Amino acid sequence: MKVYIITRRFLMVMGFGILLCCGIVYFGQSMIATEEVIIASDVSGSPIYQGNTGEKAVSITVNVDWGEEFIPAMLEAFKKNDAEVTFFVTGKWAEKNQELLKRMKDAGHSIQNHGYKHLHFNQLGADEVGQQIKMADEIIKEATGEKTSYFASPYGEHNDNLVKTVTGMEYRFIMWSVDTIDWQRPSPEVIVDRVMKRVHNDAIILMHPTDPTVKALPELLKQLKAENYQMVSIEKIIMEKTENK
Repeated sequence: MKVYIITRRFLMVMGFGILLCCGIVYFGQSMIATEEVIIASDVSGSPIYQGNTGEKAVSITVNVDWGEEFIPAMLEAFKKNDAEVTFFVTGKWAEKNQELLKRMKDAGHSIQNHGYKHLHFNQLGADEVGQQIKMADEIIKEATGEKTSYFASPYGEHNDNLVKTVTGMEYRFIMWSVDTIDWQRPSPEVIVDRVMKRVHNDAIILMHPTDPTVKALPELLKQLKAENYQMVSIEKIIMEKTENK
């Protein structure tokens, strides 16, 4: 039979080892918890490029600061194809086109915020950004009866300060995952091809009110329906999630 002699030094070394291991585990858990909070914060304060429903759905967004002459034809195409879209309008445009804005809302579409003027928002300070969004919101609310909750930046500009300011106002900062680039006035066939080659579940599709866009819509919407995509507003493609902190 073997006899083991446990010395005081051995016990001290063992105790230190146990404390060290416990400290590592605790520190590791603390780091993980901290990382989870940071990730949650980054997600909630980041630009949104696509939805998160996991369903076969897309959200068509139409940025509007001009082109009102094309909107009635767009509304007709959307109606014929059961498409519910989101119009991001500037406050200045909304002031001049209130009856058309009401018609867009009455057709079941979402009306959201594109700032008061079509400015380079990356060059604005936080106060001016806030003023631009609030002015547009007040005009849109007066015409439609509803506040705006989503913001699309003119020119698609964004930087950390701009995103922080916008999300700090409890707005979602909307970008896109599929761009028609229709402001360059390509042919309708090019617009359809650009979308159908890149479309995916939860896509946000960006367009503008232009002549080639109007001409492309019947075929584009037809193909999206044939692919069994539901065309829904921005509110319906972004599901709010509770983060575990």
